[in-house]
Amino acid sequence: MKPAPLIITLMAVAVAAVLLVVPSAVEKRKGTVPRYERIAIELSRGGRAEFNVEVAETRQQQERGLMLRNSLPSGAGMLFVYERPQSVAFWMKNTLIPLDIIFIRPDGTIAGIKQRAVPLDETKMESGEPVSAVLEINGGEAERLGIRPGDRVLRAK
Repeated sequence: MKPAPLIITLMAVAVAAVLLVVPSAVEKRKGTVPRYERIAIELSRGGRAEFNVEVAETRQQQERGLMLRNSLPSGAGMLFVYERPQSVAFWMKNTLIPLDIIFIRPDGTIAGIKQRAVPLDETKMESGEPVSAVLEINGGEAERLGIRPGDRVLRAK
């Protein structure tokens, strides 16, 4: 018995929909599909702050960052990861929301924080020393949570 043409069409549409939604291995390899991770900051005053972060690993992801986004959920952020420790500079060109920019040393401690970076401002904010990562969170969140230089960033368990 031959399958009805409608069933074949529906099956083809379903397969196409899955292929459009599920990222391909090539997209994952090229870094066009964001990876998410949960991180924690151990606060020197005690306790910890946890964030769900989008990891910007590729040059393309790092260049785009949080540009042109209208909002960032509380407890979310973007983590920029570098292969080798390096001095970095950030600016807010095309970034529409205020951010706290947290510079992270290779040992995981926070080197410095630029609080409430102004949207669309092209002034460079430098790390001041080699860092292995930078965390961007909502402007004012570092102060609200008590995040300070010297606190330690690590993967949440």
